[in-house]
Amino acid sequence: MIVLDMLSKVACLSKPLILVFLVGILAAADLPAFPMPAAAAELTLPAPFADSLLPPIGHSRFCLRYPDDCEVRGIDFRRRNIVLTLARQIELNSVNRQVNREIVPKLTAGNGATEEWLISPPAGDCKDYAITKRHELLARGWPSRALLLSEVVIPSGEHHVVLIVRAKDVDLVLDNLKTDIWSVAMTYGQYQWVRIETPQNPKFWTRVHLPGAMQTAMTSQ
Repeated sequence: MIVLDMLSKVACLSKPLILVFLVGILAAADLPAFPMPAAAAELTLPAPFADSLLPPIGHSRFCLRYPDDCEVRGIDFRRRNIVLTLARQIELNSVNRQVNREIVPKLTAGNGATEEWLISPPAGDCKDYAITKRHELLARGWPSRALLLSEVVIPSGEHHVVLIVRAKDVDLVLDNLKTDIWSVAMTYGQYQWVRIETPQNPKFWTRVHLPGAMQTAMTSQ
């Protein structure tokens, strides 16, 4: 169960009551609770630069246009030590829903070599949603190593970009095709993972390894 800062002092509450209290708060705030699996799931990334891939051409163009978003930000010296407190859950849900609501979905013209990845456009596609969510979370102090863009293939065969948020013991998926935030385990069978930004440097991308039927594994990052 996720550790809640504001509930740490309420020792008299049983775990079931704490869960009910959490769901009630999120419902009152019009924010859904995360559908967490019984066992937290994490993407398994190779050792730094051991299995590097070229980034999408559009992302390289994006880094030229928005260089600050492609720098290492908010270094997390303890690496995956970002606990999903209630405040962080609400912040993630707020950003996810706000960006999904404010950008009108549309197919963008051009191919991977010519299309623009834009932050907060009036209308855009999956890449614009993902980079806008990442931009907003960076502005709120989240470290760059915890916010990784990832390219996947969805069941229709289309290539699609999502944002992975790497927290302590769990990786979460922010996808403009979904209203709620999902854990990696909840996306089993829905994505073929192609490549992802490296935690060490947002300009570099790498392969994603997903061993096991449930696509769960501990990472050495």
